Amino acid sequence: MIVPRVLGLDPGSVRIGVAISDQLGMLAHPRETIPATPIAAALARIQEIIRTEEVATVVIGLPLNLDGSDGPAAENIRKFASTLEARCGCPIRFWDERLSTVTAQQNLHAAGRNIRNSRAVIDQAAAQVILQSYLDSITPMF
Repeated sequence: MIVPRVLGLDPGSVRIGVAISDQLGMLAHPRETIPATPIAAALARIQEIIRTEEVATVVIGLPLNLDGSDGPAAENIRKFASTLEARCGCPIRFWDERLSTVTAQQNLHAAGRNIRNSRAVIDQAAAQVILQSYLDSITPMF
């Protein structure tokens, strides 16, 4: 059964990590890293991915404080998400991204990559961690 795809984003001030679900909606795959500035170009690239991959939902990592509250970074992400939702029309879901980059780095290290040779993909890997966590929460266990 093919289900609509889900896009995962790990937005930062320099780069935006992108991951996408498989056609079964079970596995997240790293997709690419998009420069965060200029913001118009970043939003246009995300819109293009949404359109070409027939994405139904966008999951955005929300950088909460360790106590679970919103800080300045979370407020910026909410503004980014609002702009993206207005432009693409896809529903946006927020996902707690605390420690996603740490988990991504550990996963890359376990796969034999060190910090130096994983810089180019760490944002994608963090987006993959965020998206996989979201998919695991909505996918029924068999």
